[in-house]
Amino acid sequence: MFSIARASIDKSLITWVLMLGCLLGGLWGFATVGRLEDPAFSIKSVVVITEYPGASAEQVAREVSEPLESAIQQMGELENISSVNTRGMSRITVDVQSTYGPDELPQIWETLRNRVDGARGDLPQNASAPFVNDAFGDVYGLFYAVTAPGYSDSEIHEFATHIRRELLVVEGVADVVLDGLPQEAIYVEPYPSILNSLGLPLSAISGAVSTADAVNASGSVSQGGQRMPIASPAGAGTVENISTLTIGLGGEVVSLQDFATVSRERVSAPSKLIRMSGQEAFTVGVSALTTENVVDVGARVDARLAQIFEDLPYGVELQPIYQQHVVVDEASSDFLVSLALSVGIVVVVLGLFMGWRSAVVVGATLLLTVVGTLFFMAIFDINMQRISLGALIIAMGMLVDNAIVVADGMEVDMARGTSSRDAAEEVARKTQVPLLGATVIGILAFSGIGLSPDSTGEFLFSLFAVAGISLLLSWLLAVTVTPLLGHYLFKQGNADAPEPAVGRMLGAYQSLLRGALRFRWLVVAGLVATTVLCVIGFGQVKQQFFPNSNTPIFFVHYKKPQGTDLESTAADLALVEDWLAERPEVVSTATFVGGGASRFMLTYQSEDPAPSYGQLIIRARSLEDIVPLRNALQDFGAEALPGGEFRTEQLVFGPGGGTPIQARFSGADPVVLRALAEEAMEIMQTYGRDLRDIRTNWFEQELVMRPLYASERAQAAGITREDVSEVLLMNSEGLQAGLYQEGSRQIPLILRSKVWEGDRNEALLDGIVYSDPYNAYVPISQVVGGFAPQVENSVVERRDRVLTITVQSGVTTGANAANVLEQVKAPLEAMELPPGYGFEWGGEYESQQDAQGNLGKVLPVSLLAMIVTSILLFGKLRQPLLIWLLVPMAINGAAIALLATGMPFSFTALLGLLSLSGMLIKNGIVLVEEIDIVRGEGARMEDAIVRASSSRVRPVILAAATTILGMIPLLWDAFFSSMAVTIMGGLGFASILTLIAVPVFYYMFFYRERKAEAAIGS
Repeated sequence: MFSIARASIDKSLITWVLMLGCLLGGLWGFATVGRLEDPAFSIKSVVVITEYPGASAEQVAREVSEPLESAIQQMGELENISSVNTRGMSRITVDVQSTYGPDELPQIWETLRNRVDGARGDLPQNASAPFVNDAFGDVYGLFYAVTAPGYSDSEIHEFATHIRRELLVVEGVADVVLDGLPQEAIYVEPYPSILNSLGLPLSAISGAVSTADAVNASGSVSQGGQRMPIASPAGAGTVENISTLTIGLGGEVVSLQDFATVSRERVSAPSKLIRMSGQEAFTVGVSALTTENVVDVGARVDARLAQIFEDLPYGVELQPIYQQHVVVDEASSDFLVSLALSVGIVVVVLGLFMGWRSAVVVGATLLLTVVGTLFFMAIFDINMQRISLGALIIAMGMLVDNAIVVADGMEVDMARGTSSRDAAEEVARKTQVPLLGATVIGILAFSGIGLSPDSTGEFLFSLFAVAGISLLLSWLLAVTVTPLLGHYLFKQGNADAPEPAVGRMLGAYQSLLRGALRFRWLVVAGLVATTVLCVIGFGQVKQQFFPNSNTPIFFVHYKKPQGTDLESTAADLALVEDWLAERPEVVSTATFVGGGASRFMLTYQSEDPAPSYGQLIIRARSLEDIVPLRNALQDFGAEALPGGEFRTEQLVFGPGGGTPIQARFSGADPVVLRALAEEAMEIMQTYGRDLRDIRTNWFEQELVMRPLYASERAQAAGITREDVSEVLLMNSEGLQAGLYQEGSRQIPLILRSKVWEGDRNEALLDGIVYSDPYNAYVPISQVVGGFAPQVENSVVERRDRVLTITVQSGVTTGANAANVLEQVKAPLEAMELPPGYGFEWGGEYESQQDAQGNLGKVLPVSLLAMIVTSILLFGKLRQPLLIWLLVPMAINGAAIALLATGMPFSFTALLGLLSLSGMLIKNGIVLVEEIDIVRGEGARMEDAIVRASSSRVRPVILAAATTILGMIPLLWDAFFSSMAVTIMGGLGFASILTLIAVPVFYYMFFYRERKAEAAIGS
């Protein structure tokens, strides 16, 4: 067999070039590789929004959402469709199958648009054209609030437009969004009494106002061989000019100011209000190009913002809400420190137990592996983020093990007088192929995670990629760089020197191993019993999908009863702002009333827009302050704001998020669905001791005032239902007549009846309605006999074209959602459902089941590939079989460690368990291969097992010790802490399995060979 190790010494120049390439390439990669906080994963959803003014939620669901969903469901790429239907608005969310990647999504969205366009003919006449929002998942990670107290709304719009225009030209910026700007309108308010006297129809006023500043083509003329365009006539460029507009009436001209007032002011019912630390504000969200380093883009944006605000008037201030580039820079720096600490711990441990020479050899190989991996990350465009950097530490045990095996074997042989070249060749002969096979199996252990065809697999793909790169590179450097450095540093002993005496610890191990071989059935029984107990104990370990984020930000969600206006919601949240302002642990508070913020993090999810909803984004001084602050704030909210739902929520890592506990009921009748939801909420309140904020996504029913239309009298007067609706709209919110163009901004022109005194709501029946047949106004009270109160569903949701109501609940702070679900799972599933009605779980349970289901599709393939690789490696069945029998026992140490620390078994802990399995298989392969080699040299079975196992004691213990201690820096990382505990506890037990269980199983599996030896010996 060609020895790469010997060639690395004979052709040392090539090896030095390889080392230099890794070092310099790693430095280049570190400087150029992109940086993110977390890996990107595509939001495989799109939102279709359609307005249907005046329609109830149930009408919207039936007349708008149904035909659109019918067209959309014909797409083969579809996963599911859900719609939120409110008065006058349909909001359909389309989710495509998780198997489609980000490159395929644009074509899918184009197909969706075609389907939606094709269904427009089936929509009601006054429904708007559906808007397909495929930018739903865009992330604006540089998120700021701007306050400008004392300035007019028009000036604030000018500031915002200037900021956006200047930021869009910054290199690396993809888009800039503004939100929360004051909403203005130009109100034209006619006096009803004068209108009645003049007999001027609303259509005439609306037509005059709508064309006040219209720009139209006016043609061109040719004169003297030159063609000159004709400019459009100058329009009414100001509010004052609009008030002087004239309208023709019966051959006379009437000025608008003679019968109406014209004013410019804020709209009476704004859609959103934003405050920053109690001051009115608007937000600026900046997204970076996906090809750019967000840290560099953020630095450029901050520099440009500093210049912009130097030129803006005094008092206009910028306050950060979330700065992704700062978070990424700090997270990358902290993680690199953790990585450096891990490498440093490995080197120190090796120095203590193997001597400084081995520490330098192994440490240098490990360092080159790490920096070389950064080089390949830059080449393959793998960003430096939490997962990719974490992969290096996850794989640390296997990275170190390759170099330790080669260095230890070479040092031992050279101490016996073998030359460095011969020692390198001998070690390579024994371990070169087994280490490669074990490395490939270790990589395959991560393939199920990285290749899972869903958002979780997309989120964790870099872990598989980086682990694969680093492990293959570690093997290459272990059989090239390690022998060369050993050639320079290891001392060659005297071949005639006596064999060194067996050390006390090694002698104790050999005695223990011989005893284990003698009482092998007791050992097996003990292992089986331990495994059974640990599996039972593992059932008591808390389960978790993804852990909470370590960013010191949390949210308050506040929901008042349906129908509450925005001002009332804002006033309540002002009480919370005042309370937070007195807390020293609060850094900043951003308040959003009427809807959530722009998506500033990939994992951020806000509720649907509603005047009765508000959200606070609260930044604390540190992560440790959040839990007590949340508890205190929750108590304050319950006491000060008992009329609304007040709940807090913390950011989570990775896909998922949203309400953790969700139970969905589906069927045809909204009344039955509400009854089922009420029953479910009672069960959850009875059994769910750790549940809080139990609610439904349909919220409360809403009181609606329905006009009593006197059809006979109205028909006699020539007044239609549309006429009545138009007048009621004009008497209340106002009727939009057109748009006033102010630069790039469009301001609504609204006709609204002038109310002299009292409440506008009380004047609804005091209005007048124009009769076209009689060319005169008629009191609306003649065609409307009052109003009848009516209760209706304010929100109706559908899922896969079926009405679906969801009972939602949070969990108490510090409680585990999976454990809390078990409190109510059985009684909810035992509910009797009417025929035709269904029940299913949503929330974190559904996300976890989907992720594990997709993982389950890939893991069998990965497992089969690992088994086939191990069989091909040995060319036999018994050796790989005995190794694979140990894999289920990898759970033992992990279960003990998780139970002892109280840490949950999260998705990252699953990664640790996979890594642990890879390390266990790798150690087993190398040990079994060594036993086969020693047996091939003629040694008897028991002696061969003891000799081979003794030669692996130091590498196994050192690899385990360095890996366990190298995990210490991750114990304080919220994302990786449970994974670190899993590996630390599991690897300690796995070392026992390698050094005791593998030899015992080998001894038992080769029973015939032992009998043959005994027969020959006798």
